[in-house]
Amino acid sequence: MESLIRIRREIVSAARRMNALGVNQGTSGNISVRRGRTMLITPSAVDYEKLQPGEIVVLSLAGAGSAGKGRHPPSSEWLMHRAILRARCDAGAVVHAHPSYATALAMARREIPACHYMAAAFGASPIRCAPYLPYGTAELGLAAVAALDGRQACLLANHGVVVVGPTLERTLWLVVELETLARQYLLSLQIGGPILLTAEEMMEVRSRIASYGKAAPVRGRR
Repeated sequence: MESLIRIRREIVSAARRMNALGVNQGTSGNISVRRGRTMLITPSAVDYEKLQPGEIVVLSLAGAGSAGKGRHPPSSEWLMHRAILRARCDAGAVVHAHPSYATALAMARREIPACHYMAAAFGASPIRCAPYLPYGTAELGLAAVAALDGRQACLLANHGVVVVGPTLERTLWLVVELETLARQYLLSLQIGGPILLTAEEMMEVRSRIASYGKAAPVRGRR
């Protein structure tokens, strides 16, 4: 099993990187990583620039309550993270963030269709938008699980995005790609909208893109 301190350090680094990359602001986003029957998650309302590995909260994936090991309470979205990790055995990490372009689409409650071949990186098309539900609720977690079915990402209406992946590095890469895709889609709407790829075209590219970006560093593209 992966070292606890190593995971804590990776979460702190990723939390700072997602802000530096421009896909999140302040403490609005949150990160969780699966470790056996537990999940490690960022604490609530702690400045990521000041966040220390020892402040990452450890929660049981099997329990019903939020009592965990850490100096602070877990992120207000811990119920959503736990619901996703329980439902998705393929998910090693979950990132929730508020990137500007993807959140703009979420505010309009618009899904992202097969407008670019990179949409295949997120599984089936379209990338859905889950219905609006109050943040921090069990209901929001269930809605996110449903919207993520067969996919690596979804939008949350009037809220932000959720992305899942096998590793934290891969998941953060997908967050950056999702925001890039959202920006490109919004730009295309200003000139009449995109010509969508067919189901057959997306199926063909999906096999090609399965391993794309797995070893690539996360770079800002905005």
